Amino acid sequence: MQQINTDAIVQFALPKGRMFDQIVRLLSDAGIHIRKTERDYRPSLSIEGFSTKILKPRNVISMLAVGARDIGFAGNDWVSETGTELVELLDTKLNPVKLVAAAPREILHDGQLPERKIVVATEYPAIAGRWIAAQNIDASILTTFGATEVFPPEDADCIIDNTATGSTLRANNLQIIDEIMQSSTRLYANPRVMENRDTREKVDALVMLLQSVLEARKRSMIDLNVAKENLEAVLQLLPCMREPTVSPLKNQQWFAVRSAVKRTELVQLIPKLKSAGARDIVTSNPDQIIP
Repeated sequence: MQQINTDAIVQFALPKGRMFDQIVRLLSDAGIHIRKTERDYRPSLSIEGFSTKILKPRNVISMLAVGARDIGFAGNDWVSETGTELVELLDTKLNPVKLVAAAPREILHDGQLPERKIVVATEYPAIAGRWIAAQNIDASILTTFGATEVFPPEDADCIIDNTATGSTLRANNLQIIDEIMQSSTRLYANPRVMENRDTREKVDALVMLLQSVLEARKRSMIDLNVAKENLEAVLQLLPCMREPTVSPLKNQQWFAVRSAVKRTELVQLIPKLKSAGARDIVTSNPDQIIP
C-alpha cells in the first residue's frame, strides 16, 4: 500500500551525478537555491514546502514508485527500463542521449546483424528484451554494470547503450544499427501525489517556474527603433510570442518596438530588420518568460 504524503510538504528527490549540476542551475535560474547542510544528501530549498533528498538516479525512480518521494528528476530511459508508472510533469531537454543498438563493423552484413544467435550486452535488459522481440532476433542478454562498449567483440556481438555524441562507440569500432529511443532529464511525480490539492499547487508552481526558465533559454529580447514609414515592414519581419510591443517615441514619427524571438532566428533576422529600416537594435537575454 502506497503511503503518499497528504500534507503540504512535497517530498522532492534530486539525482546525484551528471544530472545534478544542471538541475541545480535550472533551479537557481528560477530563483530557487539549494542550501547545503552538514548532511549534504538532505539539502534545503530556498522556497517553503519542499523536503529535499539527493539520491542515485535509479533510486529516485524507486522512491517515486513506492510513494516515499512525491516528485523527482530522472532520465526517461530508466523510467522506461523499470516500467514504472509515473506522471511526467516536465521535459527539461537536459542531458539528451539516444539509446541505440550498436555492433562491431566487422560482423555486420550490409549494416545488419548476422543471422545466428547473438549476445546483446546492456545495462537495459528490459528494453533490450523488447527490442530483440520486435526485431525477431535470436539473442541472449548479458546484463552489464557500466562500460558496456568494451564487451564486443570477445564477450558480446551487440550492445544496447546510451550515447550523447557517439564518440565512445566509434572509439571502440562500434557502428549504430538502430536508434531505440531518445532520453532526457525529466521531472516526474507519483500518480497519486496530484490528488492532494495543497501538494498539487506547490508542484504546479514549481513546474511553472522551471518552464519559464527553459522558455527564456530559447529566446532573446530584441529592442529597436523604427521610423513610422518603415514600421509595418519591420513588424512583418518580426516574429514574436503573441504581438510585439510598439510604443511611440517623443518624436511621433518614430516608434520603439520590443519582442521575444527565438535565439536561433537572430542571425538571419537582424540583417533583415536593419535593411527594412530598424535602428538602434539591442538584444538581451531574459531570465524567465511566463506566458
